[in-house]
Amino acid sequence: MTATLPVASQTEPFYPSADGETVAETYDHLYALLTTLEVLKQYLAGRQATVLANQFLYYSQGFPKLRVAPDVMVIFDVSPGGRDNYKIWEEGQVPSVIFEMTSPGTKEQDEVFKKTLYEQLGVKEYWLFDPKGDWLQEQLRGYRLHRETYEPIEDNRSEPLQLRLQVEGRLIGFYREDTGEKLLLPEELTQALQQEVLARQQAEERAEQERQRAEQERQRAEQAQAQVQQLKERLRSLGVDPDAIE
Repeated sequence: MTATLPVASQTEPFYPSADGETVAETYDHLYALLTTLEVLKQYLAGRQATVLANQFLYYSQGFPKLRVAPDVMVIFDVSPGGRDNYKIWEEGQVPSVIFEMTSPGTKEQDEVFKKTLYEQLGVKEYWLFDPKGDWLQEQLRGYRLHRETYEPIEDNRSEPLQLRLQVEGRLIGFYREDTGEKLLLPEELTQALQQEVLARQQAEERAEQERQRAEQERQRAEQAQAQVQQLKERLRSLGVDPDAIE
């Protein structure tokens, strides 16, 4: 069930897209945020979905102060691409999955205010990730909506994303449930593409070498055949039938 506040009857106010605050507390939090954003964007490319990061989520029309800025949110059944901000009443969809890169400084807000808000809005899954393990010993903690109430996720599965999540150092590793394949990080994807290009180049070089060897064999066979023909002509000039020679 989606919970929103009453719509104001006054003229539509201005909804800012930035507040001037820093994106993340530390480099580790920022890197975890950006990699999660890029991995999920790549995974959902071509689908009717969008992945947004650190952008205002407005959940009550007419009340621009009622907003929150999730670190990463995934929304299905909407047009792909970025937005300056996200207004639930305009898009018609509540985020399905939200990730917060948490820390001791944001612990209370993440575990109390945001958890309650996302639960009331109907966000299907809410994940907390502590890159440094400063207060979450397990580093990754998830909640899944069940009968309008969040319950702990025990299997580290994201049902809306159909992915398995795993702590890998100070990042979240994402694995497809259907194939078990890991979704590559941007730098891993770049490295894989480079290796693929190199392998293709090597295969093309081997094919060219094989072609050259085949061409050399063909030329040698033609030369040998020409030499045999020359020999036969010479024998004929001497009055010898070359076909009679075994």
